[in-house]
Amino acid sequence: MRVLLTACLALLAGQSFSASFQVDVEVQRLRVAEYHSPYVAFWVENPDRSTILPLGLWYDDQEKWLKDIRQWWRRTGRSQSSPYDGLTGATRPPGKHSINFGELDGLQTLPAGEYTLVVEAAREVGGREVLRLPFTWPAQEPQTQQADGNNELGSVTLTIDP
Repeated sequence: MRVLLTACLALLAGQSFSASFQVDVEVQRLRVAEYHSPYVAFWVENPDRSTILPLGLWYDDQEKWLKDIRQWWRRTGRSQSSPYDGLTGATRPPGKHSINFGELDGLQTLPAGEYTLVVEAAREVGGREVLRLPFTWPAQEPQTQQADGNNELGSVTLTIDP
Protein backbone atom coordinates (compact mmCIF):
# COMPACT_ATOMS: atom_id res chain seq x y z
CA MET A 1 0.00 0.00 0.00
CA ARG A 2 2.80 2.41 0.92
CA VAL A 3 4.56 1.68 -2.40
CA LEU A 4 1.36 2.42 -4.36
CA LEU A 5 0.83 5.70 -2.49
CA THR A 6 4.46 6.73 -3.09
CA ALA A 7 4.14 5.93 -6.80
CA CYS A 8 0.92 7.97 -7.10
CA LEU A 9 2.45 10.97 -5.31
CA ALA A 10 5.51 10.80 -7.58
CA LEU A 11 3.27 10.85 -10.66
CA LEU A 12 1.25 13.78 -9.35
CA ALA A 13 4.37 15.74 -8.43
CA GLY A 14 5.60 15.46 -12.01
CA GLN A 15 2.43 16.99 -13.44
CA SER A 16 1.94 20.72 -13.60
CA PHE A 17 -1.38 21.98 -12.35
CA SER A 18 -2.51 25.10 -14.14
CA ALA A 19 -5.28 27.28 -12.85
CA SER A 20 -8.17 28.31 -15.02
CA PHE A 21 -7.92 32.07 -15.61
CA GLN A 22 -11.10 32.78 -17.54
CA VAL A 23 -12.19 36.21 -18.70
CA ASP A 24 -15.74 36.74 -19.95
CA VAL A 25 -16.15 39.99 -21.87
CA GLU A 26 -19.31 41.55 -23.20
CA VAL A 27 -18.82 43.86 -26.18
CA GLN A 28 -21.63 46.40 -26.20
CA ARG A 29 -23.91 46.80 -29.20
CA LEU A 30 -23.89 50.52 -29.94
CA ARG A 31 -26.39 52.25 -32.20
CA VAL A 32 -24.13 54.58 -34.16
CA ALA A 33 -23.89 55.52 -37.84
CA GLU A 34 -20.38 54.10 -38.32
CA TYR A 35 -19.75 51.06 -36.11
CA HIS A 36 -16.35 49.42 -35.75
CA SER A 37 -15.67 46.54 -33.36
CA PRO A 38 -13.40 47.68 -30.53
CA TYR A 39 -9.77 46.81 -30.13
CA VAL A 40 -9.40 45.17 -26.71
CA ALA A 41 -6.22 44.60 -24.69
CA PHE A 42 -5.80 42.42 -21.59
CA TRP A 43 -2.87 42.66 -19.18
CA VAL A 44 -1.88 42.09 -15.56
CA GLU A 45 -0.58 44.94 -13.39
CA ASN A 46 1.22 45.15 -10.07
CA PRO A 47 -0.48 47.13 -7.27
CA ASP A 48 1.58 50.20 -8.29
CA ARG A 49 0.02 49.91 -11.79
CA SER A 50 3.24 48.92 -13.48
CA THR A 51 2.61 46.39 -16.21
CA ILE A 52 3.91 42.97 -15.46
CA LEU A 53 2.31 40.66 -18.04
CA PRO A 54 0.56 41.30 -21.37
CA LEU A 55 -2.13 38.63 -21.85
CA GLY A 56 -3.95 39.31 -25.05
CA LEU A 57 -4.97 41.71 -27.75
CA TRP A 58 -7.91 41.81 -30.15
CA TYR A 59 -7.27 43.92 -33.23
CA ASP A 60 -7.58 43.76 -36.99
CA ASP A 61 -4.96 44.43 -39.63
CA GLN A 62 -5.08 48.19 -39.06
CA GLU A 63 -2.24 48.41 -36.52
CA LYS A 64 -2.27 52.20 -36.74
CA TRP A 65 -5.29 52.22 -34.38
CA LEU A 66 -3.47 50.31 -31.63
CA LYS A 67 -2.27 53.62 -30.17
CA ASP A 68 -5.91 54.37 -29.33
CA ILE A 69 -5.76 51.67 -26.64
CA ARG A 70 -3.86 54.35 -24.72
CA GLN A 71 -3.00 52.72 -21.41
CA TRP A 72 -2.00 49.43 -23.05
CA TRP A 73 0.08 51.32 -25.63
CA ARG A 74 1.94 53.37 -23.00
CA ARG A 75 2.54 50.49 -20.60
CA THR A 76 3.43 47.65 -22.94
CA GLY A 77 2.28 48.02 -26.56
CA ARG A 78 4.87 50.42 -27.91
CA SER A 79 7.71 48.30 -26.55
CA GLN A 80 6.42 45.20 -28.37
CA SER A 81 6.47 44.37 -32.03
CA SER A 82 4.06 42.45 -34.18
CA PRO A 83 3.10 39.71 -33.49
CA TYR A 84 2.22 41.03 -30.07
CA ASP A 85 2.81 39.00 -26.90
CA GLY A 86 0.01 36.90 -25.52
CA LEU A 87 -3.09 35.70 -27.28
CA THR A 88 -3.87 37.87 -30.28
CA GLY A 89 -6.86 37.71 -32.49
CA ALA A 90 -9.33 39.66 -34.55
CA THR A 91 -11.70 42.14 -33.03
CA ARG A 92 -14.93 40.60 -31.78
CA PRO A 93 -18.49 41.59 -32.72
CA PRO A 94 -21.03 42.69 -30.11
CA GLY A 95 -21.96 39.93 -27.70
CA LYS A 96 -20.38 37.79 -24.98
CA HIS A 97 -16.94 36.25 -25.45
CA SER A 98 -14.85 33.94 -23.22
CA ILE A 99 -11.09 33.45 -23.12
CA ASN A 100 -9.09 31.17 -20.86
CA PHE A 101 -5.58 32.52 -20.31
CA GLY A 102 -4.74 29.74 -17.83
CA GLU A 103 -2.27 27.98 -20.12
CA LEU A 104 -0.07 31.03 -20.77
CA ASP A 105 3.50 30.51 -19.55
CA GLY A 106 3.61 34.04 -18.13
CA LEU A 107 0.77 33.29 -15.72
CA GLN A 108 2.42 30.05 -14.63
CA THR A 109 5.58 31.92 -13.62
CA LEU A 110 3.83 34.91 -12.03
CA PRO A 111 5.14 35.38 -8.46
CA ALA A 112 2.63 35.05 -5.63
CA GLY A 113 0.89 38.31 -4.77
CA GLU A 114 -1.91 40.77 -5.37
CA TYR A 115 -2.54 41.85 -8.97
CA THR A 116 -5.08 43.54 -11.21
CA LEU A 117 -6.43 42.32 -14.52
CA VAL A 118 -6.88 45.32 -16.81
CA VAL A 119 -9.22 45.22 -19.80
CA GLU A 120 -9.10 48.24 -22.10
CA ALA A 121 -11.29 48.76 -25.16
CA ALA A 122 -11.06 51.47 -27.83
CA ARG A 123 -13.06 51.85 -30.99
CA GLU A 124 -12.20 53.62 -34.25
CA VAL A 125 -14.56 56.59 -34.49
CA GLY A 126 -15.72 55.80 -30.98
CA GLY A 127 -14.88 55.84 -27.32
CA ARG A 128 -12.59 53.99 -24.97
CA GLU A 129 -13.02 52.29 -21.63
CA VAL A 130 -10.78 50.70 -18.99
CA LEU A 131 -11.93 48.17 -16.37
CA ARG A 132 -9.81 46.79 -13.50
CA LEU A 133 -10.44 43.52 -11.64
CA PRO A 134 -8.24 42.72 -8.60
CA PHE A 135 -7.14 39.16 -7.88
CA THR A 136 -4.69 37.11 -5.82
CA TRP A 137 -2.21 34.77 -7.49
CA PRO A 138 -1.79 31.87 -7.27
CA ALA A 139 -5.36 31.06 -6.40
CA GLN A 140 -5.77 28.98 -3.26
CA GLU A 141 -9.54 28.93 -3.70
CA PRO A 142 -11.92 29.93 -6.50
CA GLN A 143 -12.15 33.67 -7.15
CA THR A 144 -14.65 35.68 -9.16
CA GLN A 145 -14.44 39.40 -9.86
CA GLN A 146 -16.81 41.44 -11.99
CA ALA A 147 -16.80 44.98 -13.34
CA ASP A 148 -19.42 46.65 -15.51
CA GLY A 149 -18.57 49.02 -18.31
CA ASN A 150 -20.58 52.05 -19.28
CA ASN A 151 -20.19 52.29 -23.05
CA GLU A 152 -17.67 50.15 -24.98
CA LEU A 153 -17.77 47.17 -22.64
CA GLY A 154 -20.64 45.55 -20.80
CA SER A 155 -19.93 43.10 -18.02
CA VAL A 156 -16.37 41.74 -17.62
CA THR A 157 -15.93 38.76 -15.30
CA LEU A 158 -12.68 37.15 -14.16
CA THR A 159 -13.01 33.60 -12.83
CA ILE A 160 -9.97 31.85 -11.38
CA ASP A 161 -10.11 28.18 -10.35
CA PRO A 162 -7.01 26.60 -8.81
